[in-house]
Amino acid sequence: MPAREELPSTLARSPKKAQETWIKAHDSAVETYGEGQRAHRTAFAALKHSFEKVGDHWEEKGGRGPSDEQAKKGTPKPGETAEGVDANASKQHLYDVASRLGIEGRSKMSKDELVDAIKKANRQATAKARE
Repeated sequence: MPAREELPSTLARSPKKAQETWIKAHDSAVETYGEGQRAHRTAFAALKHSFEKVGDHWEEKGGRGPSDEQAKKGTPKPGETAEGVDANASKQHLYDVASRLGIEGRSKMSKDELVDAIKKANRQATAKARE
């Protein structure tokens, strides 16, 4: 099935460039690995090199590069990810994203705590957008 028909809802609310990045990577992964979760993981890993999840959508990052350990892998295996949060970004960047998302207590959070709080806020925003 073409990726355009499987576009995740968070990408449907994202810039066209993010959509095209995911679609191209997904279609290529389907040709290589076949349809399924592996193709989706590969497409998201490619997306995370240029985009980060903020709330219920994806935004272009300031610079290219993987956002977490899983995104560094060419064909990521199932496992723990930062769920689109750019965990490799500076603490200041994460603080700024947390501020935009209205996360309370952010000024006292460590970098890892900011990543976890942003992941939680992103999940909540995505769930709310689906309603």
